[in-house]
Amino acid sequence: MSSLLTNSAAMVALSNLRGINNDMAMTQNRISTGMRVNDASDNAAYWSIATTMRSDNAALGAVKDAIGLGKATVDIAFTAADSSQKIMKEMVAKLTSATSQNKDGRAKIQQDLQALQDQLKTNASSAVFNGDNWLQKEVGADDLTPEITGSFTRDANGNAKLETITVDLAEVVMIDTSAVDADGDFTGAGGILSADGLGAAATERASAGDLTVYGYAGDILGADADVTNLLAGSGKATVTILDFDISELENNDNDNAILQGLIQFVDAKSKDMTDAATTLGSAKMRIDMQLEFVNTLTDSVDRGIGQLVDADMNAESTRLKALQTQQQLGIQALSIANSGSQNILSLFR
Repeated sequence: MSSLLTNSAAMVALSNLRGINNDMAMTQNRISTGMRVNDASDNAAYWSIATTMRSDNAALGAVKDAIGLGKATVDIAFTAADSSQKIMKEMVAKLTSATSQNKDGRAKIQQDLQALQDQLKTNASSAVFNGDNWLQKEVGADDLTPEITGSFTRDANGNAKLETITVDLAEVVMIDTSAVDADGDFTGAGGILSADGLGAAATERASAGDLTVYGYAGDILGADADVTNLLAGSGKATVTILDFDISELENNDNDNAILQGLIQFVDAKSKDMTDAATTLGSAKMRIDMQLEFVNTLTDSVDRGIGQLVDADMNAESTRLKALQTQQQLGIQALSIANSGSQNILSLFR
């Protein structure tokens, strides 16, 4: 039946064309944005998951920055500790060469030893990054277990958690800043460069008044070892790696034994410094591995988000071509349907 009031064919053609236009608009939006799921109306579940994963990735980006900060701190501490260990090995060599020297020769060697001691102080005080120095701390007051942000995780319930890497500085600190005498010099109550901490064989020996030396000389000579010549050069009541002075040691049995004690003293501290460098080196390796893992994890999360929301441009471009053809055919069909009403006029001619 032909009707002037209701054109069923045109209505069907218009409905099909409207659907084609909607599909074309969606395809064009995907092509222009590159995303299959651009907001919650496209796919609420995928959009929610992708939004959470993007948030996690942003947190991982901040974690990478934090790891980089910790890595720089560890690198500087490791570099200073490694350099200090080599300096202490050089000290042992200098002290060993002094065993065959007289007082004048030992005074000359002390000049080299003084330069090495000054460099140790410089190493410890210069190992600073962002205001934090791991080699020079106030033992007993400062935190000796700093934590470096390592990763950002989320459990099955959606609860976020930060993972950290802890570095134990108890055997890494070179200088205890709480042990400072009236002249502003470090007396070494704690830390690798201190006078104590030599192990079970190390004992404190007394001589004239309150003059004391820490090391093995007392074990060699007995409790009455005369350390006056050793302490006279340093001007201290105790000796540490930073202030011992052999320039006044005579070439006699007592002072030669003191020198032997110093060699063992410095060598023991050199081993402690080696252990410290090893601790920092292990932390450095751990942080490097974690940084690489976070970088890889970030890339994996990006790929996961892409699988959920990214548009397949090959498929979308093919679909666009098909929809353009369908649109042209729909317009043609609507034109044919509309021309049917014009054909009714021929019946009245």
